[in-house]
Amino acid sequence: MKAITVMMCALLTISAPTFAKYERNKAVPVQQVLFGDVKSVRNITEQEIIQDKNNGWKTFGGALLGGVVGNQFGGGSGRTVATILGSVIGGSVAHNRQQQSHYQQNHFVELLIQVENGDQFMVVQDQDQSMRFSKGDNVRLVYLNDNTVRVDKAY
Repeated sequence: MKAITVMMCALLTISAPTFAKYERNKAVPVQQVLFGDVKSVRNITEQEIIQDKNNGWKTFGGALLGGVVGNQFGGGSGRTVATILGSVIGGSVAHNRQQQSHYQQNHFVELLIQVENGDQFMVVQDQDQSMRFSKGDNVRLVYLNDNTVRVDKAY
């Protein structure tokens, strides 16, 4: 039993999705750094509909629970009808409750940057509350080894 638990934990650790998020307090390899000035700043929001991935299991659980409750009523063929109706109603209620999806709003900042040689670059990145940009700020474009770009203030 212990071996199965250890193996399951190892499989979950290996198969868990990893998200490459830029962290300011972490040393990462860099390909190139360009310095420039911010020409314009625009805040952008993007809404995503988030739906429950366990939709089927909750419907099944609602139907099962409804069937158990329905089985408590009646006798003979009446009990069978009550069990079927309980399953249908329980599954329907569970299914309708999870149809309510909610919105997750992502916040981004769009920066137009003119680097020292005169070239201009448009960068869209996630908004960082500790790093607010405004027109005229001196910034650096950090090109990371994973083919991403991050803009930071140049101090």
